[in-house]
Amino acid sequence: MGAVYLDWNATAKVRPEAVEAATLAMQSVGNPSSIHAAGRAARATVEAAREAVAALVGVKAGSITFLSGGTEASNLAVESAVLAGCDRIIVGATEHEAVTESAKFSGLPVETCPVDGEGLADLAWLAEALKAGGRPLVCLMLANNETGVIHPMAEASALVREAGGWLHVDAVQAAGKMAVNFNALGADTMALSAHKLGGPQGIGALAAGPRATLSRRMQGGGQERGRRSGTENVPGIAGFGAAAKASLSGLETLAAQAAWRDAVATRLGNKARVLGAGAPRLPQTLCLSAPDFASDIQVMNLDLAGVMISAGAACSSGKVKASHVAQAMGHDDLAPFVIRVSGGWETTEQDWRRFGDVWLEAEARHAARRQKVA
Repeated sequence: MGAVYLDWNATAKVRPEAVEAATLAMQSVGNPSSIHAAGRAARATVEAAREAVAALVGVKAGSITFLSGGTEASNLAVESAVLAGCDRIIVGATEHEAVTESAKFSGLPVETCPVDGEGLADLAWLAEALKAGGRPLVCLMLANNETGVIHPMAEASALVREAGGWLHVDAVQAAGKMAVNFNALGADTMALSAHKLGGPQGIGALAAGPRATLSRRMQGGGQERGRRSGTENVPGIAGFGAAAKASLSGLETLAAQAAWRDAVATRLGNKARVLGAGAPRLPQTLCLSAPDFASDIQVMNLDLAGVMISAGAACSSGKVKASHVAQAMGHDDLAPFVIRVSGGWETTEQDWRRFGDVWLEAEARHAARRQKVA
């Protein structure tokens, strides 16, 4: 049987629409800042993509700044909030390192908003913390990259706005997998990444609302409305726009994977525990922990059988370590054994079934070896 790719939360397969759009852009000539015909054509490509990415999250095109990816987007959001007068930072306990490391680097006091056993932000804690005054920057991801758990963002936003704070939402995993409305969520800034939804790697965006003033990310010619200098990555932007448009129209199809995911979890029974099972989750994300079956061993066993998954997040230079998300949820005992299975726009029900077959076989072999050693 052919290989099965179930690590879409790490990076998605590039959509045919994105390949076509990026290829056409690469075959064309013209700097978007030039005023001749070729330059105007390149500018039109960039602005059409901006419209598509804006539509993905329900904002006006002028709210979108193209950057190198979700990491740069979150870095720019934190830097901008600090320069705009935020004097303290609150980050969710399960945030991506792009946010937590940027917060640490800011030099401001950083507090961590805890999550409950299902991975949901503790809004009672947040409400109390916001009473301390100052102008806080609050960073919460919309959907967790390991568990798929979706935070109650609108409720969190109401608390942040009442405190006069700035809410940054990391929507890198959520966009293209669930309906996202920037204004309904109450975000001030929102990070996006093309390669998580079927666009090219190395291109992302930051959406900013009227309450947010963005700082200059790079000095130079003043591209991206002065927010990020440097000639725009036209092929990457074109691919991002095409992927955004395709993913928006495919949300209903992707939602069908929730049933396939849950069927696999049922098959595994008490051999593995599902993290975040009691919370709203992305439809194509399954986070499991199997006692005494180390994450890296699970990943290698499945890889040898032609099924590709990951051990938690895949954004730490190839390192496999205990899941900080599981630890934040109060599951220290489960953290070393966490794996993540994630589907995407090309995933089939058979792919999910194949994962279940291969995992059960691998777990049985592992259990037999443990019993023999004992």
